[in-house]
Formats: sequence, structure tokens, C-alpha cells
Amino acid sequence: MSKILIRGARILGGEARDVLIDGTVVERVDTGIEAGDATVVEAEGQILLPGLVDLHTHLREPGREDSETVLTGTRAAAIGGFTAVHAMANTFPVADTAGVVEQVWRLGRESGYCDVQPVGAVTVGLEGKQLAELGAMHDSAAGVRVFSDDGKCVDDAVIMRRALEYVKAFDGVVAQHAQEPRLTEGAQMNEGIVSSELGLGGWPAVAEESIIARDVLLAAHVGSRVHICHLSTAGSVEIVRWAKSKGWNVTAEVTPHHLLLTDELVRTYNPVYKVNPPLRTEADVLALREALADGTIDCVATDHAPHPHEDKDCEWAAAAMGMVGLETALSVVQQTMVDTGLIDWAGVADRMSVRPAQIGRLAGHGRPVSAGEPANLTLVDPAYRGVVDPASFASRSRNTPYQGRELPGRVTHTFLRGRATVVDGNLA
Repeated sequence: MSKILIRGARILGGEARDVLIDGTVVERVDTGIEAGDATVVEAEGQILLPGLVDLHTHLREPGREDSETVLTGTRAAAIGGFTAVHAMANTFPVADTAGVVEQVWRLGRESGYCDVQPVGAVTVGLEGKQLAELGAMHDSAAGVRVFSDDGKCVDDAVIMRRALEYVKAFDGVVAQHAQEPRLTEGAQMNEGIVSSELGLGGWPAVAEESIIARDVLLAAHVGSRVHICHLSTAGSVEIVRWAKSKGWNVTAEVTPHHLLLTDELVRTYNPVYKVNPPLRTEADVLALREALADGTIDCVATDHAPHPHEDKDCEWAAAAMGMVGLETALSVVQQTMVDTGLIDWAGVADRMSVRPAQIGRLAGHGRPVSAGEPANLTLVDPAYRGVVDPASFASRSRNTPYQGRELPGRVTHTFLRGRATVVDGNLA
């Protein structure tokens, strides 16, 4: 590999520095580095971050390649500044065996746009009845450390306890989709004033909060790690805050869309706003932002959920739940958290790279931007302003809630172990 010199970038938003990449690692960080034979990237005014890490991505392959493939999904990830993503298990067949997780892992290696770490299913077929091959998936070439039935809740307390006990043996983590199924039968949106006025089935906050409360208690009892997927309510924040005050091994994520959008958008009946968990109230949004800022919520995860046109271009009740998010995540975080003064760029690096890499036990990612470290890097132009056009997406699907909305910031370059995957905002 040739050398690359990133000139004048503000590392984590601090003072401008030059960063010299040699092969797969950062060789030197200083001022006034001579370019020599290096390829120069002029980065004055731009922010240099460690490559972003997503704990929650749906790549759909195998089985739903009409929505997304590992190749198209990782291209979208690179455009969004990600150097690693965790691929959820709700594929067809379900990623509940060593064979399927290894297939996804190998597809990620072949794509070359970012590292793909498969998430193994907790239960066979996501059916919640029998534990999947957790140990075999961990011992496979994919080295699975995160397990989740995301899309469905592990609602049986005994199964959840057994999963927590099992993964403890190899420092794994169970990532729970907190949704009490009996409380959300027929639910179409957040239960509240808007659902009452629209006559749509309500999805109560307690359906999420009751599962989180149970699972943090189970994790404490077992002495294991539990991670809460896409936390969405103010009440959930308080439960996680309480659990952490006890010293329990609980972590949580929030999606970009739950930091910005509210259930008022459902008044449009546009199915692009239909998501699981549903968009909540303005009070919930503000509580989530505050919790991300103070560290109660550990990280931002996209829950990138691509769907083909026909699954969203229909009446609300028939539409699939989910939004694409890899290519817009950093811009939404800049708008809701950085531009509002709630966190700085070092905080963004922590919440979108360092902590998710730590939770997923992902070596080589979320590392400092310093000499000797892997050159997994993201360069961002925070001054950029642009209107979201889904036609330009690298993702195979277009179900973004931000179409036509102006968002700040743009990833100009992404480097995966010293190799540029994105140059000047375009795939390399």
C-alpha cells in the first residue's frame, strides 16, 4: 500500500494535525509532516474520527437480497463513515448456526468496504423456544460475541436467563429487542394523543420498559452482560440509569431517528415513518438526547432496516416497519447532538466508535487516532449542508424518513485499515 497523508484535519474536533498512514496503520501524527511519496488528502476544517462502528445493521443476506445484500449494505456503511457493522440475525435462513454466521462473515470479507461482524440468534429460528447454537457460533470463524433475536423479543424469562448464563462463559452479550408481545398486538404506532386522534392501535411505552426492567434484573442475578437495542422512551432511560447506578453490566443504544423524529409525523400516514420501536413523543426525544449526552445511553446504532419499494409504498397498516440509516446517521447525530451543544466531536467518536466497539468486543476498531493504531478512520466536513436524495444512496433500498430534508455534515473519506473506501464522498 502507498502512504497517505491527511493534512490539517482536526482530530476529534481538536487542533489541526497531519496524520500519516503507512500501510494498514497510522505511522505518525504531528504538524508539518512532509508528504514525500504519500498521496495527500487536504482536510483543512474537517474532523477526523476513528472509523464508525454500528452495533445494529440489517444486511438482509441471505434470503432477502431484494432489500439489501452484504455488498450494497457495506457500501452504504462506508459512505456513512462506518468501518465495521454488526449484521443482525433475522435473515432467511436465520443466522442461528455456525454455518450461516460464517457465510455472512465471509461475504463481508469479500465485499471489502467494511468489516462485517455477524450477530447470532439467541433462539432457533427466532422463535423464542429453544436456545440456538451460541457456543458453536462463538467458536466459528465468525467469532460471534453478540446474540440477538432482534425483530422479536426474547419474552420467555427462563430462555433469557439461560442465554445470559451461556454467553457469560465467553464474555458474550445478549442484545434484547425489548417488546412485550402481548402488549403490542395490533400496535401501529406509539400509544398516546396522536394514536387516539388517528384511531391507530397504540404501542405503549410500558411494553418496552417492562422487558428492560426484567432483563436488567436477570443480568444482575446471573452476573452477565445485557445490551438494550433501540431504546426509545424516557421511562426506559430511567430504568437503565438505575441499573447502571447499581453497577450492573447493562448497556444501551439509541437510533438516530429516535433522536430526531416524533410520532407527530405519523399524521401524514406516510409508511416511511413506520418503525419498530415506533417514533415516540417530543418529551421522549429530549430525554434520549440527554441520556446519550450523559452516558446513560452508551452508543448510537442505526437499526438500518432496508425494505423494497413494494413493502413501503402501500397503506400504513400493511407496510413493513423499518428505515434505512447508515448513510445519514452521522448527519443526524451532528444535528441533534453536536450542533445543539450536547456533545462535542470527541463525544461523537466515543458514542459512535469507541463504545460500540467495546460492547461488541471488536478488536482493531474504536481505537485512538494515534501512531501505531489501525488506520480505520473517518473524515467529516461539518460545514457541509445538503438535501437528502435517496436516489443517490448506495443502499439497495430507499426507505429513508429524511427525503428532502436538509442535514448537516458529510463524510468525505473513509479508510479501512489504510485503504480508502470512500474518496471525496464517493465510493472508491
